[in-house]
Amino acid sequence: MSATLTSPFEFALEAAMEADRPAEARGSARSDVRMLVTDKATGTIGHHRFEELAALVRPGDLLVVNNSTTLPASVATRQGWRVHFSSTRPDGSWLVELRDRDKPYLGEVLGRIVDLPGGVSLYLERRFGKRLWVTRPPVASVPEYLARHGRPIRYSYVDRDWPLSAYQTAFATVPGSAEMPSAARPFTPEIVTRLVSAGVGIAPITLHTGVASLESDEDPYPEWFEVGAYTARLVNATREAGGRVIAVGTTAVRALESAVAGGRVVAKSGHTDRIVSPARPVEVVDGLLTGLHEPKSTHLSMLEAICETELLRDSYTAAIEARYLWHEFGDVHLIA
Repeated sequence: MSATLTSPFEFALEAAMEADRPAEARGSARSDVRMLVTDKATGTIGHHRFEELAALVRPGDLLVVNNSTTLPASVATRQGWRVHFSSTRPDGSWLVELRDRDKPYLGEVLGRIVDLPGGVSLYLERRFGKRLWVTRPPVASVPEYLARHGRPIRYSYVDRDWPLSAYQTAFATVPGSAEMPSAARPFTPEIVTRLVSAGVGIAPITLHTGVASLESDEDPYPEWFEVGAYTARLVNATREAGGRVIAVGTTAVRALESAVAGGRVVAKSGHTDRIVSPARPVEVVDGLLTGLHEPKSTHLSMLEAICETELLRDSYTAAIEARYLWHEFGDVHLIA
């Protein structure tokens, strides 16, 4: 079936346009992916390689990257399901998702008990939305437990298990994400050096992303984030000097916009329920480097808060016609 784009952002993808393996396993380097470039000022759309990034941003621009590390958040159960550990909640409990093969398990759970490796029994307290459960894992440290018994979350379009290292970015230093903040995956130390040499700043935030398999009508749920004083100062200084703040990934957008007070970014941390959309647009983010998102996803609504809708639709039409690759191991899209 050919890929087509209809309104509003409803499209189907051929299986060949779903990246089933990392770029380096396709016979090239991690950074060797395509990059669609949407210029908001001119309304033009161009086709580039990610290695050209330093020439496509400007001296004085600031890239804000997510330094969250991906956890091996998928654990097999005795019942034959997998548990995806998604994210913490302010009261210390966790949100988890049960998966039956590649679909969310929406049925009942006998006694609400799920048996995990290592003699751990997980009690599911109650439903959270359509597909998640609230639970309090009976382990001293969830990340340490996952390190022993988990594996990276993998969906059916990925053709085999890949090591956890394939799901980490060059900026990953703070453990906590259920799924990789994948917009930053193509970055390498060489490209970072090239950007800094070209006068482009790089600053970190942390946002621990939960499972990305939400239904099309589900809003993102609260996620833990931190914007430090150093990054806040750099963002404000960049804007005052006329540079652009370009978020690397939708997670960086959410974190930055959650730390805005009086039109400026301040140091802040905690769980954010901020949803960026045309109804509540961005205040400090000027551009975005991101992946290509699935039809009807809430991420597309975020993109519409940064880029005019018709230009964004034209960009997706161009990506589909040029057969870009989707998902975490796929190509990227620069909107600036």
